[in-house]
Amino acid sequence: MTLKITRICEQHGTRICLSGELRCAYIDDVRAEIEQVGQPATLDLDEVDVVDIDGVRLLNECVVQGIEVFNCSSYIRRWMLQEKRAYRDDK
Repeated sequence: MTLKITRICEQHGTRICLSGELRCAYIDDVRAEIEQVGQPATLDLDEVDVVDIDGVRLLNECVVQGIEVFNCSSYIRRWMLQEKRAYRDDK
């Protein structure tokens, strides 16, 4: 499976919809899309089936940059929080 990236222009910014697998192989594509869109942007994860650690770290980076991440499954959200805590503990 791959990752499909769809851009939807809305009144208050652009929604970037991701569908499929958010894995290391696609991180640069997502970053490029975010850079191209600019702010305000949101990431819609409603159709994301699988993430790896690089995908989780990307999502946490997006949150730090002020990019809203929504329609995120509970297991991804928990993993994001766990990774965020681990990052803080390492510092």
